[in-house]
Amino acid sequence: MPKTPLAFTLNDAETGIFVDDGQNLLEALRRGAGDLSPKYGCGQGTCGACTVLIDGVPHLSCLTLAEAVAGRRMDTTAGLAEGAELHPLQRAFMEGFAAQCGYCTPGMLMAAKALLAANPRPSREEVIEAISGNLCRCTGYEPIVTAILEAAAKLQGRAA
Repeated sequence: MPKTPLAFTLNDAETGIFVDDGQNLLEALRRGAGDLSPKYGCGQGTCGACTVLIDGVPHLSCLTLAEAVAGRRMDTTAGLAEGAELHPLQRAFMEGFAAQCGYCTPGMLMAAKALLAANPRPSREEVIEAISGNLCRCTGYEPIVTAILEAAAKLQGRAA
């Protein structure tokens, strides 16, 4: 099967890989680009574990064709931290025990990052809506919602 070259920006780095025709983005990221942070969950677009940002918008990488990101900017949780310094969302999830098994965490973080970029001061209801496409079987969502609101407050330089 012939391979197609694919160039895009991944977490601020120009990236080039080869993909099979019809290959989904999740597989291309994990196998081609070596970014294991998006998780394979359901493979059907219902769990959100594979959520990545394409040009700042959340997308389910298991349902996105790899070719769709040609020339575009993509962000995954692998690019959130700056060196050893965690992103405020990552820190809030850690400090607020918002990750138990951690499997949903990458998708939750990407959905939250997109929300806070578009709306730096979201309401509780807006946070719930933003993560509604991401399933979590461990936390009951309360610690996740609280962590996102805490991170929003810290990013705005105010107490929650």
